[in-house]
Formats: sequence, C-alpha cells, structure tokens
Amino acid sequence: MPDMLVKLYELPEIGPALKKMEKEGIEIRRAIAPEKHIVVQWVKDHFNMGWMSECEVAFANQPVSCFIAVKEGKLVGFACYDATCKDFFGPTGVDENYRGKGVGSALLLASLHAMAAQGYAYAIIGGAGPAEYYRKICGAIEIEGSTPGIYRGMLRGESTL
Repeated sequence: MPDMLVKLYELPEIGPALKKMEKEGIEIRRAIAPEKHIVVQWVKDHFNMGWMSECEVAFANQPVSCFIAVKEGKLVGFACYDATCKDFFGPTGVDENYRGKGVGSALLLASLHAMAAQGYAYAIIGGAGPAEYYRKICGAIEIEGSTPGIYRGMLRGESTL
C-alpha cells in the first residue's frame, strides 16, 4: 500500500463532521494521559500490536497526538499522528459496529486539522489502505514509489505482552 499526501492548507471544514457526530451522541476529542491504558488496550484488542505500539508513542507526544471517538463513555474509534514518523497520520480505526457512520472521517479531519494547527503544510498517510476513501475525504494523492517506504524491513513478529 502506498503512502498518500494531503495538503493541509486545503482541508475541508471540520464543523459538519463534528455536528454529525454530535447528533449521533459521539464526541470526537484529543485523548488525555490518564486514558492511555484504556485506549492502548482497546487498540490492541480491536486491531493489532503494531498499532498499539504506535498509539503508545502518540501518548508520549505533547500535545498527545491521538484523537478518540467516545459514545456514552465507551471508546468507539481512534486516530493517531506523529507516531511512526513526524508528519505521518495513522494508525486509525473504528469499532466495526460504528463503521459507515462518519466516525473515521471525523477522526481523520480532527487529526489533520490539529497537524495544520501545529504548523505542518502537508501530511503523509502512511501505507494508506482505502486510497479512494482518503481521496474523497481529504483530497489525498498517492506518493509514487512509496511502497513499502518507511515500513521496509519492519519486524513483524507475533510476540505478546
């Protein structure tokens, strides 16, 4: 999967996505340090250990570079940036029961707007899976020759904690 590039100075407004989430009773916000153990465990349980490791890095950043989606006190999605590399968006994931409701798009836009506010002009979506989705939501374009990019030679063992 190739990396994709996003122009942060041409992002769609985040207001409509947040309003949609508010109508669904879902709060999109930056995670805080005391939630780290909950978020990291959730990412491990719902996705994989690699994403869990990246999420832990996002919590080490100041400000924390992990946004979460919360409904009725329950975590339903997350998105990180500046985890594997500076200026990289990802990983991101949504509970399968909440997919297709705009949660992922709201998390993506919240993260990208935060990156723009921190002074980035562009963001890289590392190893972007659903390329058409990223094109549609934030105008991302494929970076030619970026597979496997920074992930070249990455260890992929199945160790457990």
